Amino acid sequence: MTTLRPFTCNDLFKYNKVNMDPLTETYGISFYMQYLAHWPEYFQVVEAPNGEIMGYIMGKCEGHGENWHGHVTALTVSNMYRRLGVAATLMNSLEKISEIKRCYFVDLFVRVSNLVAITMYQVLGYIVYRTVLEYYSGDPDEDAYDMRKALSRDKKKKSIIPLDHPVRPEEVD
Repeated sequence: MTTLRPFTCNDLFKYNKVNMDPLTETYGISFYMQYLAHWPEYFQVVEAPNGEIMGYIMGKCEGHGENWHGHVTALTVSNMYRRLGVAATLMNSLEKISEIKRCYFVDLFVRVSNLVAITMYQVLGYIVYRTVLEYYSGDPDEDAYDMRKALSRDKKKKSIIPLDHPVRPEEVD
């Protein structure tokens, strides 16, 4: 049986297999520690019965007023555990936490070339809110989709009305 649990400092020694995917951003230790310190409830891991990390999600809540939202900073699942619902489990957890925090929506950024992830997010109810041009610093030719899902606090679904024009990274609030 798999376990959804909070990410711990010790998991930093066990997550390398998960981060081997070329579409997964790997950050410095201090970045992960910052998320653990500031938004521990948004940093979750799914663990296999043998103790292996199947996948993890890290996020935060941010913004002001009707822009108060949950944000997915990273979501990744190990190759051998894909297509088993691990990512959906992690996303559902982050959405529930964002509901408790009274967020209006959840957002995330995904490479426009990552069709598998985009399709998964759409199945989970996310829409493409806008395109962010040249979002990825390591690959200036790669744009990102800012995808969003309205939560129950956004009764009129204003947070997911798509923009009709792309934006640059410095225009993202």
